[in-house]
Amino acid sequence: MSLIHPTAHFKPYQSASGGWGSARSVMQILWREQALAQGPLALLKQNKPKGFACVSCAWGKPGDPHALEFCENGAKATAWEITRLRTGPDFFERHTLSELRTWNDHDLEQHGRLTHPLRYDPAADRYRTTTWAEAYAGIGEQLKRLPPEQVVFYASGRASLEASFMYQLFARAYGSNNLPDSSNMCHESTSVGLQESIGVPVGTVTLEDFEHTDCIFFFGQNVGSNSPRMLHPLQEARKRHVPIITFNPLRERGLERFVNPQSPVEMLGPDSTVISTQYHQVRIGGDLAAITGIIKAVFELDRQARAAGQAAVLDDDFIAQHTDGLEALRAWVEVQDWTDLEQHSGLSRAALEAAATVYARSQRVMVIWGMGMTQHRKGVENVQMMVNLLLLRGNIGKTGAGVCPVRGHSNVQGQRTVGITEDPQKVPVDKLHALFNIRVPEQKGLATVDTCEGILKGTVKGFIGLGGNFLRAVPDTDRMEPAWADLSLNVQVATKLNRTHLVPGGQTWLLPCLGHIEIDRQDGQAQVYSTEDSTGCMRAWQGTTEPAGDMLRSEVAIIAGIAEQTLGAECQVPWDAWRHDYALIRKGISDTYPEIFHDMETRMWERGGFHRPLGACKREWHTETGKARFATPSDLEENPDAALVGERREVLNLMTLRSNDQFNTTVYGYDDRFRGVSGTRSVVFMNRDDVVRLGFAPGDWVNVRTAVEPEVRREVGPLQIIAYDIPQGCAAGYYPECNPLVPLWHHAERSKVPASKAVPVTFHRVEPSRADLAHAVPARDQVQ
Repeated sequence: MSLIHPTAHFKPYQSASGGWGSARSVMQILWREQALAQGPLALLKQNKPKGFACVSCAWGKPGDPHALEFCENGAKATAWEITRLRTGPDFFERHTLSELRTWNDHDLEQHGRLTHPLRYDPAADRYRTTTWAEAYAGIGEQLKRLPPEQVVFYASGRASLEASFMYQLFARAYGSNNLPDSSNMCHESTSVGLQESIGVPVGTVTLEDFEHTDCIFFFGQNVGSNSPRMLHPLQEARKRHVPIITFNPLRERGLERFVNPQSPVEMLGPDSTVISTQYHQVRIGGDLAAITGIIKAVFELDRQARAAGQAAVLDDDFIAQHTDGLEALRAWVEVQDWTDLEQHSGLSRAALEAAATVYARSQRVMVIWGMGMTQHRKGVENVQMMVNLLLLRGNIGKTGAGVCPVRGHSNVQGQRTVGITEDPQKVPVDKLHALFNIRVPEQKGLATVDTCEGILKGTVKGFIGLGGNFLRAVPDTDRMEPAWADLSLNVQVATKLNRTHLVPGGQTWLLPCLGHIEIDRQDGQAQVYSTEDSTGCMRAWQGTTEPAGDMLRSEVAIIAGIAEQTLGAECQVPWDAWRHDYALIRKGISDTYPEIFHDMETRMWERGGFHRPLGACKREWHTETGKARFATPSDLEENPDAALVGERREVLNLMTLRSNDQFNTTVYGYDDRFRGVSGTRSVVFMNRDDVVRLGFAPGDWVNVRTAVEPEVRREVGPLQIIAYDIPQGCAAGYYPECNPLVPLWHHAERSKVPASKAVPVTFHRVEPSRADLAHAVPARDQVQ
């Protein structure tokens, strides 16, 4: 299997998001995955009552679903899982792991579903088929030999509430709080910032709020590729003339225009819906300065209104009754100079005042954000500044307003709710002891960055991965892969082959699990599972397609099997009973978290599911002071590492991003339709003026190097330059290919989220190889 891709082209995409482009993309992947027969039937049940939850993003599902309640990327995720392609024992007889490490990410997963439990044979450098009994016993025996503090239990974010609850019980019964998850790489900055500011770690907005809002602010989230179903409520809001004010370095097509693929009138007509009424291309790392400028303008509008005898802009009653810290924030904002704000944000004072004017006259405002805000060194402060903006006019705790972080994987928020966390203070330790006789270790466990540091130091010896592609997802990839081989135990639960599975440790097991679209039968009875979406809503779901193979086991069964062999009969968790009846697991969840999950077995089937109780929605603030807190930033600079490179004008600030043809580390194909790139991911996007200023031309090939910590060589390439509509001083490249550029220490303060959205880099001309030229982007096609 070659790493060479088809001939690539760059041509700016002129159409709206959605529309025929989306429809064609869905049909293409159904055909490619040999799922044209069962795919459409499965999609009709996606995100429907008695159907299955999308295995892609965690965006909310309406109580009254559309006829087709899926988006382009959701359809791709479904086709990817129900594919008829298989990666069976014969595949591993033909290919060594050394050979497979030369394959690209797409080809590894494209080969199809894993079918048999496997154990790595170091003598042959191949995976060999094993039995489930041998796997459970071998893993359990090795875990008994390892100190619990040296073993990590990673969760990718797609496991159900049932599997997640069991998984964290297993880890804690074993004696470990080492429970990192994908949230550590994405929205941990949100959880930390919101908890400190409003007393809840999650968003307060529900789908119903979109029907009542009169203004939406959008920061650092590409809705067209990462959560396209959100475009439906955004379109409805725009039809009500709701202003949508967007701050994003790149002009993403989904935030510009949208054609609803489910509307025959729109599909057959020439019109599209304008999504953003203001679009501000903020400099990478300039969001904190931009929000400061908006708040500064709001303060000025408030002074002018009061001086003219008009109604105040600030909500004085709300601020007095429900908040503290405003005067410290006001004092800090007032001394910020407009010249500095413009320089840091890359936006004009007039642009920020325009956003502030719309905010000041709106009564019900919500703020939506993604990882463009959280994956910075000051990611927590970014989140708290957005909260500050809302608090000024009482826009939390009322219908149509609030905070709306857009989570990624399908149940990443839910697994945190049921105990997947490294922090024992966030776990009901007394209940776990009373219900299951588990004594939760007092010491805080390892999060994702801590885990990586432990692997590099050799203090982490065992790793169990419940889904995901950990080695590809984490920063500092080129340093992590060699250290990974020193693990004594490496267990991966997965549906398809990926890069992490190809770097073996001492004992390495690859265990194939059922997908969530597949019928999970235990003792002949189809089981039900549940998830929590981005809006804090819990629902029941069940698989609808036949399993990809007879040897697959559910995540619940795999966790139970390993736990039984590891912990023995003295453990009081009823693993075997739970494996046979998932309703018993939900009983355990509701007993452990009764304030959230009481009557779960009934409520999860209600129309629209049920929402977790959130004090902030009722203006009850579970913070240190019992009030919502205005937080004062420490600096305008979102990424202080930029100061380490001084005035070096050859240094640009690079952000990683996902293409339209991927979800997290899963690459569905080599087209990024919305950005006009096809056939390759080996590109770097740069402002045309920077391209010329640095002595390059569009189409040139470069290696990209990290510009800080020069004693450690971090380099990615060769990448081909694309002149693109991105602010000066900024650049962008694809995730996860650019992860080697992100130092492990380059993470958000307090949350430890890798700061992948702002990495100082330099560019170095290289001569392309024949393989590079085979997927070159013709310079003549580059039109900004």
